[in-house]
Amino acid sequence: MMYTGEPAVLVSPEARAERDRANQLLDIARELLRDYPGEVTFSTAEGSPAGVLAALSARAQTLAVGARGRGGFLGQLLGSVAAALPAHAQCPTVVVPEESRPAGGQDPEASAPVRTTAPVVAGVDLSESSRPVLLLAAQHAQRLEAPLQVLTAMPLLREWRYWYPDLEVYDTTTELRRSNLTGTLEKSIDWLRQRHPSLDITVEVELGDPGDVLEAMTRTAQLTVLGTRGRGAVRSALLGSISREVLNRAQGPVMVVPTEQAER
Repeated sequence: MMYTGEPAVLVSPEARAERDRANQLLDIARELLRDYPGEVTFSTAEGSPAGVLAALSARAQTLAVGARGRGGFLGQLLGSVAAALPAHAQCPTVVVPEESRPAGGQDPEASAPVRTTAPVVAGVDLSESSRPVLLLAAQHAQRLEAPLQVLTAMPLLREWRYWYPDLEVYDTTTELRRSNLTGTLEKSIDWLRQRHPSLDITVEVELGDPGDVLEAMTRTAQLTVLGTRGRGAVRSALLGSISREVLNRAQGPVMVVPTEQAER
């Protein structure tokens, strides 16, 4: 810290003031989790929030963060920690938007399980990296006793006419491709149905931009599960463009699964 003069110097050291603020936040967390039946540990750590959490992810099952925090510009859609963490975490990261509410509404007992018919949605693209996404989504759907919806987005063929004006586009072409993709997707999850025979699993191929389709799903899904990377990712990118787009616009919790490690 730098001070313009003696009157600007803080009464208490900055480090102590930061620890006091952190402990105040932990007191709020203790109150929110007072009815939680499991074991809870409250602690503070020094350093970059994203860096500290990324290091902790090496021994965590899941990280959960808010989409926005106290810092950053007001116009920023996604907080700096929520934007950086999914790309560097070694375990799945759940990002919860400010406007998100618990499934079934605000329960007076925050830790009480809530049952709802809202699905868990797995956004996949038929690449090998979709497998860990499907596994995690199925596990959470089973735990929540919720249906699992496996979703693939297919861009509209007519959008290519700007680049190829001579391209002949027929409605039957789109529907045929959609039908073929649906059949392929159904076959590709046979192993998942065998692994979770009691789980209600449906398959859907939606027409439209993948980011728009998945963002719309976050409004009604209990949880939307995506991979860090997919077919359309730039190889040097840590977080795929679609995952980043959905995180920026999501209306509900989004889990990002580190699929790059799975590919290795």
